[in-house]
This record gives sequence, C-alpha cells and structure tokens, in this order.
Amino acid sequence: MAGLRLAGRSAVITGGGSGIGRATALRFAEEGATRIVVADIRRSAAESVVAEVGALGAQALAVESDVGDVAQCEQLVRDTLDFVDGKLDVVVSNAAAFHGGAPFLEFPDDVWFTDLAVNLTASYILGQRFARAMVQRGGGSILYTTSINAEGAGAGFPSYCATKAGIVGLIQVMAVELAKHNIRVNGVGPGPADTPRSVQLVGEETMEQFRRKFPVVPMGRLASPEDVANAFLFLASDEASYITGQNLMVCGG
Repeated sequence: MAGLRLAGRSAVITGGGSGIGRATALRFAEEGATRIVVADIRRSAAESVVAEVGALGAQALAVESDVGDVAQCEQLVRDTLDFVDGKLDVVVSNAAAFHGGAPFLEFPDDVWFTDLAVNLTASYILGQRFARAMVQRGGGSILYTTSINAEGAGAGFPSYCATKAGIVGLIQVMAVELAKHNIRVNGVGPGPADTPRSVQLVGEETMEQFRRKFPVVPMGRLASPEDVANAFLFLASDEASYITGQNLMVCGG
C-alpha cells in the first residue's frame, strides 16, 4: 500500500456511524488505514460502517459508546487500545449531541449540560487519554470536529456554539503542550452540511431545497460529508506534518 496516505495506520472515530464520521472512516480505509475503530451511540450504525470499512480491506471494530458518559469514554479508550495493540495513530473526536434550537432566554438547562458532556467534556477525556497512549508510542494526530459556529453566533444554539468554541481553545492548548511529543492536534470546522443530522433538524423537504441551491454560502451549496472527511484525511496524513493548533474551516467561503 505504498503511496497511500494512511498506509498501515490505525484510527478511532467517534460518531462514526453516519454522516461525517462514516465518510471519514471510509476515506481512511481507502487511503490504507489497517485498523479502524468506529464508535457510535447506535451499535447497529457502527456495525454497518464496520462492514463497509472491512469491504475496503481494513480491520474494523464497532463500539457502542455514549461519549457523554465519562465511564463510557474510558471504556472506549480501553477497547480501542486493545484493538490496535496500543499503537494508535489517529483520533477523530466527531460525536456531538443533537437537539433543536431554542431562544436563549428559554434555553433548557438539561440541553446545556448535555452539550457540555457530549461535546466538550468528552473532547477533553478522549483527547487526554488517547494522548497519553500516543506519548508512549512516539506521536500521532488528534482531530476534532468543530463548527463554523465556533467563530460566530448561531441564534438558538448557545450550548452548541459555546462548546464548539471551547473545543477550539482546547485544541490550541493541546497543540502547544503536545508538540514536544510529536502529537499534532487540529480541528475541522464544517459549515452547513448535507448530513442525516441536518435532515433531522430541518426535514427532508427543506433539505431537498437546500441541495438544489443554498445561497447563504458563497459557493452556493452545502458541504458533503466527503468534503469534511477529505479535510480530516489531509490533517491526519504526513502532508500536514507541520500543521498543529489549527481549526480548518470547510464552509464554502
């Protein structure tokens, strides 16, 4: 598999059962990754992607995991490191909580705390624990899904915006501290994207309209999961060997 950008490498992807996570798992397998852990809160979704990854020639493991629970994060770390024999090259922390919007003055506390747990606390727990393993093996790449909303307001989504901005801050701290261990830490910030979660949020009829034309974005279209997966692939590869602490926007301008 010489020439493939992730030849012989191992990876774990949270939220890997659909959308951006699924597309990233498939791109990694296409580019030579040999062991891929697909973690998702829905076991059936993770298993479906594992079958697709296996068809591309990689070994894969499905792990059912609610990363909003610290104990389940810790178990995911153990399961992953066992599967890759302790030699983990790439982490993609992609899972995020899902909910509709609400005005700030009426925003529910339970949604706020769920977003903190799933989006931000899991980013810290998984990032720290996997980084400890990477220190032992001489380096790696830790990647996060952020959002265009990490850099600006998304009315009705205070906890989502706040947690995604928090992940950007975490990325920068990790990048500075972990550089001496040959660990690079970066984020990918999608703009509006054509994913199953977007369909859940706005409905299939509205998404069909958006797929035909999306003038809010200068390039006139939604991001595809593959657009974002390609950014993760680049940042995970040696092509990005001098890039760390960055939040790469994939937002069509």
